[in-house]
Amino acid sequence: MSEPPLPSSSSSPPAAGGGLYHERQRLELCALHALNNVLQRPCFTQEAADEICKRHVLPPLFFFWGGGGLAPNARLNPHRSFLGTGNYDVNVIMAALQSLELAAVWWDKRRSLERLALGQILGFILNVPSHVSLGFVALPLRRQHWLAVRQLRGTYYNLDSKLRAPVAIGGEAELRAFLRDFLSQGLCEVFLVVSRAVEESGAWLSPE
Repeated sequence: MSEPPLPSSSSSPPAAGGGLYHERQRLELCALHALNNVLQRPCFTQEAADEICKRHVLPPLFFFWGGGGLAPNARLNPHRSFLGTGNYDVNVIMAALQSLELAAVWWDKRRSLERLALGQILGFILNVPSHVSLGFVALPLRRQHWLAVRQLRGTYYNLDSKLRAPVAIGGEAELRAFLRDFLSQGLCEVFLVVSRAVEESGAWLSPE
């Protein structure tokens, strides 16, 4: 897949966050930003994500997320906003990663985070509750938001597109505490971004 030019209006320059690529929030494109941020390059555009909604068929593993075919001919596509502003679901993220021979592995929150084989994991994509605002006015509404976490030179960073710049989390212990804090919120889901080989072998999970 050829890489599009770096979108200067919506991403941090290479120096931000110690050399990290960081896309800022635009419309309802948090899933797209999370993908590009965890991959550390602008791999996917809104047009590419819309095409995934129309064409890709997903394996039955994530049927409880509304999986199956991605409604190729549906005007009201269940995997994105009908307004055309994004708001993509996990099926789009999974299909996008599969196109790069990567996978999104759902983390069962009943497992101990100590079992994360961090050396086998490229990064993390989290789905978390987020407050809705209209300009500077916070509304009494909540919706789900996608964000990415990635490691650079031994330090993990929160690459949430709503942040002005990447925020350092720390080392492995701090990362686990960060994930534990989000998972304790109840409505949060964590996905591990790994290679297809790591997914198939289960190497992302350390033995008990």
